[in-house]
Amino acid sequence: MTDAERDPGLHAFRVVRAIADTGSITAAAAALGYSQPAISQYVRRIERRVGMPIVERVGRRVRLTAAGEVLARHASAVALAIDAAAGELDQLRGLHSGRVRIVGFPSASPTIVPRVLALLADRAPGVVVTYVEAEPPEAVAAVREDRADIALTFSFPGDREDPHGASARGLAVDRIGVDPMYVVVPEGHAVAAAAVADLGDLSEASWIAGCPRCRGHLLDLCERSGFTPRIAFETDNIVAVESLVARGTGVATLPGLAVSSFPLLAGIRAVPLPPRAQRTLHTVTAQGAERVPALRAALAAVSEAAAATERSAPRG
Repeated sequence: MTDAERDPGLHAFRVVRAIADTGSITAAAAALGYSQPAISQYVRRIERRVGMPIVERVGRRVRLTAAGEVLARHASAVALAIDAAAGELDQLRGLHSGRVRIVGFPSASPTIVPRVLALLADRAPGVVVTYVEAEPPEAVAAVREDRADIALTFSFPGDREDPHGASARGLAVDRIGVDPMYVVVPEGHAVAAAAVADLGDLSEASWIAGCPRCRGHLLDLCERSGFTPRIAFETDNIVAVESLVARGTGVATLPGLAVSSFPLLAGIRAVPLPPRAQRTLHTVTAQGAERVPALRAALAAVSEAAAATERSAPRG
């Protein structure tokens, strides 16, 4: 018996979601493991059932109609409800299984994520975990589009493009900790001896900036200190940042997770910035994700891992 025969209602949502994601009947068929005629026939059955078209052709591609968009919008919630029920039934059977798809920002990859995987391997060895790296806006989109179950994200104070605003509407956003910020300078720099850095002392320095949101945070911090930074280099590579600083090429701000993920190179110093500069760490999930046993276990592991990572953050 096929999936469509077992749960025709759920399969309708899967078909519509696949068409929305791929933009064509053929690609949707490939994604679901069916032939193109089978998916076309299934689309016609869905249209007869809802009484209106769900797709329309635009050139060589297809797109969802308003009715199709409604079905696609509810697809993630329906899939989550089915997973929750399946998970509870597994618990009644005494099984320990499930799947958790995590997506997170780069500096979480060598710090929070390994702790999460170790905790789950110990507590829920039957749960299969996958991980993909992405910046917060893309991670939130992955949860919304049911390509991920848990997004690890961050936000800065006064973030002008906070991914937890309108783009996360309808999703569950939970704070799991904070990540202190540091300024990385050559060892002989006057700021290197400070207990807490004053960015105003670096107004004449050349700066190394990272991702667009990190660059925006740097501009905001420097603006509050009364100057506009002269950004000479841009890279998201932590090793490259440290190497440039060690050569005296420039200075940079880095989050604690980035600083603790890689031993500081000789000749540089990471000096703490004031607490108001720190970023907040979050998880983003579909509403009700904690009802799925595997996701509940994963969320608990994420919170524990984030707390442990925060406790072990470098102190300057």
